This record gives sequence, structure tokens and C-alpha cells, in this order.
Amino acid sequence: MWKRRKRGTPQKSIDTLIGAGTSVLGNVTFSGGLRIDGKVLGNVIAVGAEPCTLVIGEHAEVQGEIRVSHVVVNGKIVGPVIADGLVELQPKARVTGDVSYKTLEMHVGAVLRGRLNHPEPGVAPVVELKRARSE
Repeated sequence: MWKRRKRGTPQKSIDTLIGAGTSVLGNVTFSGGLRIDGKVLGNVIAVGAEPCTLVIGEHAEVQGEIRVSHVVVNGKIVGPVIADGLVELQPKARVTGDVSYKTLEMHVGAVLRGRLNHPEPGVAPVVELKRARSE
């Protein structure tokens, strides 16, 4: 009767929105799905046992640590990203900080200034990328 979602499956719905033109000063904690189209000056952290999804919109900016199971980035992040699932860097993503992930998808045009860390056993823990040219 009731179907339980498999652990590790990303949240497919967005429950909360921080809209364009909105600025948040302080940490944001959430469960389920969160989309940011505004600006957050603080950490964005998923809470609870269920997988959570964070979407950073094209004109959004987050300055702080991100800790979530699944993150889709098409905006700007200044700070570390820690995901125990998928990190998807879309074409307009601009990330300044280290990224820890289980699965990574990086589209052409995305820019990452930091280190990639894949914590799987038997895999090199850090992949260092060449520095991007100034835009």
C-alpha cells in the first residue's frame, strides 16, 4: 500500500523556494527539496535521514558550506560542497571551493576552482584540476 523510497534516491520535488531578489543572512537547514534563486550568506545543510535535493538557480549565489545528498548547480557557490550522492554542475555553474561527491556530472561550460574529492575506497581521494583562466 505505502511505497517507501529507496535510500539514496534523490528527492524529485521542490518543497521550498528562496526566490530571486531574496537575500538570506544566516544558515539554512531543510529537508526534502530546496531551490535557491536568490542569495544565501551562510551554510545550506540538509537535515534528516531521507535524501534531499538542492537546486542552485542560474542567478543564485551561496556563500558558505553546502552539505546535502544531491545538488544541482547552475549558479555561483563560494565555499565547500559536500554531497553523499550526486553533484551536477550545469553549464553556468561557478564553484569556488572543494567538492566532495559520490557521483559527479559536469557539463561543458561549468567552472570549478577547487579540488574534487571522491571518498570511495580504492580510488585516489583527490583529483587536482588545472587553474581556470580569468574570465
